[in-house]
Amino acid sequence: MTRWLDDDEQHAWRSFLAASQAIQEELDRQLQRDSGMPHAYYAVLVRLSEAPERRMRMSELAAGVNSSQSRLSHAVARLEERGWVRRLPCPADRRVSWAALTDAGHDVLAAAAPGHVEAVRRCLFDRLTPEQTGQLAAICAAVLGERRP
Repeated sequence: MTRWLDDDEQHAWRSFLAASQAIQEELDRQLQRDSGMPHAYYAVLVRLSEAPERRMRMSELAAGVNSSQSRLSHAVARLEERGWVRRLPCPADRRVSWAALTDAGHDVLAAAAPGHVEAVRRCLFDRLTPEQTGQLAAICAAVLGERRP
């Protein structure tokens, strides 16, 4: 039997969808305008910057940015064209390749980060109380469960 959403759940669901989409669109616009890259590319650069030796297996990177391997491969190809990322073969397993953040990619990320953080604050955290921020974190953890990034 279908468990239909009640009015409160329907309202919460639609509000969540609208808020998520509005935030993603604003962050994408800001990064395109200020740094010439979509949010998806920024996410790849961030993940690589946080990885040991600024490199990750492509499969791990895809999981880390919640992307399919084919979509990530396309993004990495575009980032390679810009000189921000390079692919490296795995000496131990020829089927595996790594993505590595270049110094130029690190510099681009460092330049983009302040504007991006300001946009995140403006779009989300400036609108929440500290208590609401804690609630948001708890809600996200509950929704993600074991799928935490």
